[in-house]
Amino acid sequence: MKNKNILVLGGTGFIGINILKFFSKFKNYKIYSTYNKRKKINISNVKWFKADLRNPLDVQKVFGSHYFDYVFQAAATTSGSKDIINQPYLHVTDNAIMNSVILRACYNFKIKHFIFFSCTVMYHSSQIPLLEQDFNPSKKINPKYFGVGNTKLYIEKMCEFYASISNTKFTVIR
Repeated sequence: MKNKNILVLGGTGFIGINILKFFSKFKNYKIYSTYNKRKKINISNVKWFKADLRNPLDVQKVFGSHYFDYVFQAAATTSGSKDIINQPYLHVTDNAIMNSVILRACYNFKIKHFIFFSCTVMYHSSQIPLLEQDFNPSKKINPKYFGVGNTKLYIEKMCEFYASISNTKFTVIR
């Protein structure tokens, strides 16, 4: 079986670290990852790239270094709930730019499969668990999550757009 190349964007965050630890156990994967502000993690079989994923030149350099079969997008500008309340723009602009640049690179480099970790901040409040199909775009997003919720919806729609014009498979996980 031919080795598969995996790129984990944001390999120093919670999701990224766990993806790297999982795939590093298997010999048939060549694993690559990015880091920016946090120090890279010592995980065997992982080659690291320092990159600011908001910068198209950095993204071009990473994507142009190898062919990647799978790209896991676990990178984000994020912080605590206090910032969501007091500085909600922190989770909007950088993430919209970052994901727009990454999605264009996936298209340009003909990535086989792109996996994006979204979230559920766009759902309305409920006393009962909600399913994905329970999302109703006509219901208002909680005002505290308006910016980040709509940013996530924008990125999900960008995945749908690029899926319609390419052979890349897109998986969005809420």
